Amino acid sequence: MGHHHKKHHKNTLKIISLGGYEEIGKNCTAIEYNSDLIIVDMGIQFPTDEMPGIDYVIPDINYIKQNLEKLKGVIITHGHLDHIGAIPYLAPELKMPTIYSMPLTLGLIHERLEEFNMAKSMKLKTIVPEKSFRLGKFFTITPFFVNHNIPDSVGFFIETPMGNIVHTGDFKIDQTPIDQPVIDLSNIGQYGRRGILALLSDSTNASIPGNTMSEREVFMNIDKKFAEIKGRIIFTSFSTLISRTQEVIYVCAKYNKKLAISGFSLEKCMNVAANLKKLTIPNNILIKLENIKKYSDNQVVILASGTQGEERSALSRMSRGKHRGVKIKRGDTVIFSSSPIPGNESAIHKVMNNLIDRGAKVIYEPLFGMHTSGHANQDDLRTIINLLRPKYFIPAHGEHYMQAAHIEIAESCGISRDNCFMLKNGNVIEFSEVGDGKLSPQQINYENIMVDGLGVGDVKNVVLRDRQTMSEAGVFVVIITVDKNKKRIINTDIISRGFVFMKESEKLIKKTREEADKIARTYIQGRGKKIDWSPLNNRIKDNIGELLYAETERRPMILPLIIEI
Repeated sequence: MGHHHKKHHKNTLKIISLGGYEEIGKNCTAIEYNSDLIIVDMGIQFPTDEMPGIDYVIPDINYIKQNLEKLKGVIITHGHLDHIGAIPYLAPELKMPTIYSMPLTLGLIHERLEEFNMAKSMKLKTIVPEKSFRLGKFFTITPFFVNHNIPDSVGFFIETPMGNIVHTGDFKIDQTPIDQPVIDLSNIGQYGRRGILALLSDSTNASIPGNTMSEREVFMNIDKKFAEIKGRIIFTSFSTLISRTQEVIYVCAKYNKKLAISGFSLEKCMNVAANLKKLTIPNNILIKLENIKKYSDNQVVILASGTQGEERSALSRMSRGKHRGVKIKRGDTVIFSSSPIPGNESAIHKVMNNLIDRGAKVIYEPLFGMHTSGHANQDDLRTIINLLRPKYFIPAHGEHYMQAAHIEIAESCGISRDNCFMLKNGNVIEFSEVGDGKLSPQQINYENIMVDGLGVGDVKNVVLRDRQTMSEAGVFVVIITVDKNKKRIINTDIISRGFVFMKESEKLIKKTREEADKIARTYIQGRGKKIDWSPLNNRIKDNIGELLYAETERRPMILPLIIEI
């Protein structure tokens, strides 16, 4: 009898929130049954205003490190950074687990791993919608298509001995998507008929009434604008918003316009998507940025990075007159196809103001329907809850005011308030054999892990060492040899290590060397016998840093060395 009781006690299903349950970002959920554990998503969060100097925040995975022998794999819903961005930081800590996802998502993950020199040591496995696979002894996982603003987005139907869990991932219901199949609601309804113990659903737009506007409508609005605008069009959107990039390409083809790209991350995402046939680019549409002068203004469209007013992005540099290839002038129209991430409004307004001061016309949300969210509004969230009819409901992906609104939607669908859990990061929900879910008294010790250019972890624990910095951005040494008698520059040389270049790296190195040489020669002119080198050091760091960033959107560690002989 005692034995039986023990067995009864042993079977526990846990849902563990490791990120994305108090914020938009750093999405990460663990699901554990006895000896098996899987992770859904591993994202980064962009820093809030209270985190000066921080690049981003990643989930605290201490709990998983303590249970590493249980980890059977990582499943990823889609390719946005708030779902894949932390993989390079966390994977080494977790002994490089296998990652399962759709082709485009894996392509974007692979791209990110390459920046960290980790692509060779990670196992990436492709999954197919509606095709189930086993992880460990206890989990059977079936991915299903959802609409979002990047192709290859899925949710997961997860079977466990205790009951079925659905994790929607980021989703919307789009009856007329541009570049992806329509979400199959009847299929989701079939999962509902198999009985759902717990639903974890995207809460981003839970406080917004109605349905989400379709991508088709945005497409038509972009089409209308492109038809009526005279002059150059500069279009800015998120680099991973592949669906929007596709719409711009289609409209350029329709009106015989040429498209130039400015932004390293944009180019990378487009390459990954195009190689996987997730982005259709007709011939003769793309041109190099340096060739825009060869076409009339009416023919030119520039796709630029910088929707959030990021200081060094292409659009921000254009707005300040600091962009090498594009000078904003009267007659230009800039279209923002994005919405501000909360906290970025002032930076975005600054860029808009600067653009307007240079003579451009600026078109932005919400005036013109140039953007639609990738997330479901209230009516669509209600549809999913009604199709799945879960016993327990867990709003995920959002701040608590969004999750509270989502719980009200669930209640309106007949789910009892006692069965809705609003989680904090580090909370655990436990289901014992009987399927009674409760918030576990076992709260995981959880903290925000900061990443700033130099390392990961707060002051107490720098998790990743300098090696990570260098593998992320590399080292760039500028060696200037000076003749100390004649006080002239003999030679300027550059050694670059681990700084990931595009194919034309030789050209870039040559350009950088010439620039450094020019700075040094100018600096040395007319100075006496005793020269203070530290201003030159700083000047080289700043100028070469800017130049490399403008070309590659990366800032390596720059070390100027001045050798007098």
